[in-house]
Amino acid sequence: MYRATLHLLRMTGLVLCLTALVGAAPVRAAQLLRDADIEYALKQLGAPVLRAAGLSPNQVRILLVNDNKLNAFIVDTQHIFIHSGLLAKLDTAAQLQAVIAHEAAHISNGHISRRMGNIRTARTAAGLGLVLAAAAAAAGGGKAAAGVAIGSQTSALRSFLAHTRAEESSADISSIRYLVRAGIDPQGAIEVQDIFRGQEALAVSRQDPYMRSHPLTRDRLRALRGLVASASAATPPDPAANYWFARAKGKLTAFTRAPNWTLRRADTSGSADIASMRKAVAYHRQSNLGKALSNIDAAIGMRPNDPFLRDLKGQILLESRRAFDAVAVYSAAARLAPREPLILGGLGRAHLAAGNASEALRVLEAARGRDFGDARILRDLSVAYAKTGNPGMASLVTAERYALQGRLKDAEIHAKRAEGVLARGSGPWKRAQDVLNAAQRAGRR
Repeated sequence: MYRATLHLLRMTGLVLCLTALVGAAPVRAAQLLRDADIEYALKQLGAPVLRAAGLSPNQVRILLVNDNKLNAFIVDTQHIFIHSGLLAKLDTAAQLQAVIAHEAAHISNGHISRRMGNIRTARTAAGLGLVLAAAAAAAGGGKAAAGVAIGSQTSALRSFLAHTRAEESSADISSIRYLVRAGIDPQGAIEVQDIFRGQEALAVSRQDPYMRSHPLTRDRLRALRGLVASASAATPPDPAANYWFARAKGKLTAFTRAPNWTLRRADTSGSADIASMRKAVAYHRQSNLGKALSNIDAAIGMRPNDPFLRDLKGQILLESRRAFDAVAVYSAAARLAPREPLILGGLGRAHLAAGNASEALRVLEAARGRDFGDARILRDLSVAYAKTGNPGMASLVTAERYALQGRLKDAEIHAKRAEGVLARGSGPWKRAQDVLNAAQRAGRR
């Protein structure tokens, strides 16, 4: 379910920070596009690559950043971030898998870990996430890190984030090996680099962030071509990979491009169910509920056991103010994917809209237990606690949400409220103390 309201994830000095560089003030918010369908598709595409790299697909998450610039980056060993602009620009599953392979190579080769060896890491008080402050520089370039770096503003952050040419060459060699091992045509790696050719001649302010963090030279491109040429024979495209790539890109563009643009192109989506899904999104954005429902129902008819299509139908109904119908559809989606937190979050939200606060609380607690870094789940959970007469927990969850977003003054206010109500020494009381301590430490910097 693509979120109409994007979740904000503030890249602050409190979350896996560079303590020598990051001050108390949060930097520019990097927006994550949290969508169960798209994240599942990225996991399907990334899984064979990650396994080939010796990494676990269950330990390394691939997340989408809401940014039209072309970029992909890592900031720790457990996340690969891909800009929405890059996903929309790529044409094939193999190209996207080549990007994932390259970032996975940086993880496997220890390029981040070595730089972090002498850096004290810090989590937000409630353990709300693990994202490096330098990710702001990756997501938004130099302006994103304004006020963060001490001394030369962004140079230290950029040097931390940017891979050296030696690291790039090492990642190239490893990524081609991973692609071949996974049975993926490595030619996609060349095609990705061709997108960025010529950017080194541009002024830094005009370059895509990928060029600034992944320096490309003629020698490196020549070596990469040699690696691909010496690899095994070209591998035929994987229909399953092509399907999930088309679905992720199709859903993304259906929500980000004009509805008429989507409707003109929907029938070229490569699959009838993806075409119907995209039309459903486009008609929903045009407030044409009848056509939206008929198209999403057509997609569900083709894939009756697909929880993500029902998730989208639930979103359409909920945003069309049909909360009771949305509860029924979200419940069906949750039965098909009972461990998917974003679907559970949608079900909890629908219960809230339908006036079922107690049931919403139960579902949202389960969602938070599986994804404690989703700000929207935390927001809805605080509402559910308030509606069921538990102001202490409502204040605590609100404090944790503000801490996640880098709004530490607001987090401190709500943590103090929670501390005054919750049973002293209890688990929730300790969580409130954690938020207070983190906010106060940041205030002293």
